Amino acid sequence: MDEASAPASVVSSGLSSELLGYPPDARLLIVNCDDFGMYPAVNAAVIESIEEGVASSCSLMVPCPGAPQAMGLLGRRPQVPFGIHLTLVCEMPGIRWGPLISAERVPSLLDPAGKLFSPTPDGLAALLAQARLDEIELEFRAQIDAVADAGLTPTHLDFHCLADGGRDDILELTVALAAEYGLGVRVWLEPGRQAMRRRGLPVTDNDFLDSFSLDIEGKAARYAQMLRDLPAGLNEWAVHPGLGDEQSQAVDDGWLVRRTDYEFLASSQAREVLQQEDIAVIDYRTIQRVWFQSVRPR
Repeated sequence: MDEASAPASVVSSGLSSELLGYPPDARLLIVNCDDFGMYPAVNAAVIESIEEGVASSCSLMVPCPGAPQAMGLLGRRPQVPFGIHLTLVCEMPGIRWGPLISAERVPSLLDPAGKLFSPTPDGLAALLAQARLDEIELEFRAQIDAVADAGLTPTHLDFHCLADGGRDDILELTVALAAEYGLGVRVWLEPGRQAMRRRGLPVTDNDFLDSFSLDIEGKAARYAQMLRDLPAGLNEWAVHPGLGDEQSQAVDDGWLVRRTDYEFLASSQAREVLQQEDIAVIDYRTIQRVWFQSVRPR
């Protein structure tokens, strides 16, 4: 069965991997590098993790100061699949970014100081309590359109520090935008996954991995064991490679998470285990085709 020919109107009770044309026992893995565009040392590690390592795609943070460089890298590498890491928060005091839309048009997205909220529990709660959906749409469209204006073609939408958008209406808005722009969406919390499955849309079949949840000590061995234990169906890892250089250490409290991700993704060990375990590493282009068939505007 061709990957792009899965029926759009049939709700599947099986695995999402079967909707993509794979047999039930296939083990599929998306290794997506989040935070592309955050700053140059992240950009460099993401590209190397995809071109020389086992990562299969990345997600671009359009409002960040490293985004122009990242878009230039993508422009010279049309073969690299990427999504848009929709961004409503800023966690780095040393590298500030704000909305693409002017502040007076999206006041509900800003904290009392007129800045994007920090993704602390209190910051996220405050943002989600006050953010107006129409202002979120303005900002999301600005981020998507900036990519299109750069002549780039993304595969999917996902979220920076807001799992499934943080609210049901934000997720539904994003699914609608994906339909309009012909993209897929990363959906990984169980309520959202159930809702998408009812529409016959492929989403991760198994537990989603955010690499910030892993212990740094022994991470390479942990990654290798997770590959050996990978269940059948569609799986996704959100990884966060970075060089961990002096600049990174000066501005980013998570630099060691990024450095250890990068070391594993670029390692021969990662390639060997994937080959030994017969795991198919895919990217969102496969998912995008089925999403587009299923949710495109009629």
